[in-house]
Amino acid sequence: ANIIGSTMQYHPHGDASIGDALVQLGQKELLVDTQGNWGNIYTGDGAAASRYIEARLSGFSNEVLFNHKTTEWKLSYDGRNREPVTLPVKFPLLLALGAEGIAVGLSSRILPHNFNELIDAAVRYLQGKDFELYPDFPTGGSAEVNRYNDGQRGGTVRVRAKIEKLDNRTLVIRDLPFGRTTGSLIESIVKATEKGKIKVRKIDDNTAENVEILVHLAPNVSSDKTIDALYAFTDCEVSISTNCCVIENDKPKFVGVSEVLRVNTDHTKELLRQELEIRLRELQEEWHLSSLEKIFIEKRIYRDIEECETWESVLETIDRGLDPYKKLLLREVTRDDIIKLTEIKIKRISRYDAKRADEHIRSLEEEMEEVKNNLSHLVEYTINYFRQIGKKYGKGRDRKTELRNFANIEAVKVVAANQKLYMNAVDGFIGTGLKKDDYVCECSDIDDIIVFLKDGSYLVTRVADKQFVGKDIIHASVFKKNDRRTIYNVAYFDGNSGNVMVKRAPVTGITRDRIYNIGREHKQTRILYFSANPNGEAEIVRVNLRP
Repeated sequence: ANIIGSTMQYHPHGDASIGDALVQLGQKELLVDTQGNWGNIYTGDGAAASRYIEARLSGFSNEVLFNHKTTEWKLSYDGRNREPVTLPVKFPLLLALGAEGIAVGLSSRILPHNFNELIDAAVRYLQGKDFELYPDFPTGGSAEVNRYNDGQRGGTVRVRAKIEKLDNRTLVIRDLPFGRTTGSLIESIVKATEKGKIKVRKIDDNTAENVEILVHLAPNVSSDKTIDALYAFTDCEVSISTNCCVIENDKPKFVGVSEVLRVNTDHTKELLRQELEIRLRELQEEWHLSSLEKIFIEKRIYRDIEECETWESVLETIDRGLDPYKKLLLREVTRDDIIKLTEIKIKRISRYDAKRADEHIRSLEEEMEEVKNNLSHLVEYTINYFRQIGKKYGKGRDRKTELRNFANIEAVKVVAANQKLYMNAVDGFIGTGLKKDDYVCECSDIDDIIVFLKDGSYLVTRVADKQFVGKDIIHASVFKKNDRRTIYNVAYFDGNSGNVMVKRAPVTGITRDRIYNIGREHKQTRILYFSANPNGEAEIVRVNLRP
């Protein structure tokens, strides 16, 4: 409550909006340390009244968000206080927290990203290497990011809850899709049950610190089919649209999250440069004053002012006494410098320790050299800064959302089959949506499919809901790139020569959606025999000749 009241001095809104914003920051567990009941992001339960909860800035916030020396200030809305124009944030905070907002004719939706992955990406950018960023949601689940489009306008991410089989008649939901609560998810399951899409007997919500929703199935209901139905007809799977719109130079700009990270990283490097330059000036000033004091005391210049009768003569006498040593200093001696020397007490002069003074000056010189070295190697210094932040605050911030069905992610080397492929051989259609036609095989929604036609042509195409590939399909299957084990055996009538030819070979290097021919193209060419052996077994084909 005290924080809300203090914030109202700077924020021309009521306490409710300030309190809601504070709770949202607290629930993200990065900028604010919390105590008390701050609500539950899984169940959607709200926080307790502001007088019953406490908050303070986290160590990360104090280190990364605030530095009054590099902050630009302005008057608050009522002119009574000063507030930052922007905070000098030395971290890609926008990508870590995510953001969503709407204005007249504009909207923005930036998804949250993983703390440690942002640091790794910033380091790779500073090293001149490529990097990729994908969202990581606090509610976990799994995500398909092949259409993420770098978070730009038009990108989409499919997010699924994590569903497991507890036994043949009970399913358990462990994670939630981003933006959903246990209440909204259960409501969507109830609606699907009422519409006859799925058959569920009872739902138990045991969510506390972790999500646990038990879905009890009706008798004689397949648990595997129910899982598919939950993804198809409930909020167990949602599609999230992205629209990374930011304000740059007081104008809206549509960019990708990679560009946001690059700008934030460059800004961090610039802030670190400013901090180093400020520190260098402070060290130089301290060295200058310490050196003046050393000269003033060790050269006994203070004795020369004993006969001075006026204040101006005192200052002039000290200035003349410093003349032989001014070339050793880093800057000119000012009137204020001389006045500070006159303020040194006799007691301090009598107890002056020359050895300790030399050690202090030497330590200042060493630190100045270190700061200068950091300035001349600013990229390496920034990389080390990010690594230290990751080492200090990255513990316990592992990725919560599993990335699936994305070929460029090393963690997903083998894509699980999550679709069924069908074909209409006569009319030439193939796809996962032709469920009334002939079943071909299981596949994933990012697989390639190889199709052979009666006329001797073949092609490789991406799995689709429904696609025309050519009439008279004789074979279709999942195509694995660079697969030399699968051998295709073909006997065909060559329309060009009039001969029957035999061919046995794998299909490896091929361009998607380009039509190839087994022999030379001819309208009378036709396949007489075809087989595909996944392990390359040899075959014996009996040929009967006409009398």
